[in-house]
Amino acid sequence: MARVKGAMMTRKRRNATLKLAKGYWGSKSKHFKMAKQAVMKSGNYAFVGRKQKKRTYRTMWIARLSAAVAPFGLNYSTFMNGVKKAGIELNRKSLSEMAINDTVAFAAIVEKAKAALN
Repeated sequence: MARVKGAMMTRKRRNATLKLAKGYWGSKSKHFKMAKQAVMKSGNYAFVGRKQKKRTYRTMWIARLSAAVAPFGLNYSTFMNGVKKAGIELNRKSLSEMAINDTVAFAAIVEKAKAALN
């Protein structure tokens, strides 16, 4: 049986890594060893970033809601407690969007939440 040499697959693997490293600064986009390290590191950053994005958005929604309920004489935690007690099953994202785009409906929800607290 003929001997199989691995040059073709090795080159293919290396080119795939170099393709991922395209646009990186200096040798990181040209030399395989440095490109491999940079791609591994950037993959870790991307993984962590996907988790942080969720945290960041939730924080933003909470800040928006807090600012939106302040004129009604409520703070965020009291408002969310009232929303839960009133049986309103809207999440923070949709509530914050409603506070921005549909203030009349949001005011109605705030009043229902206030009524549920009493």
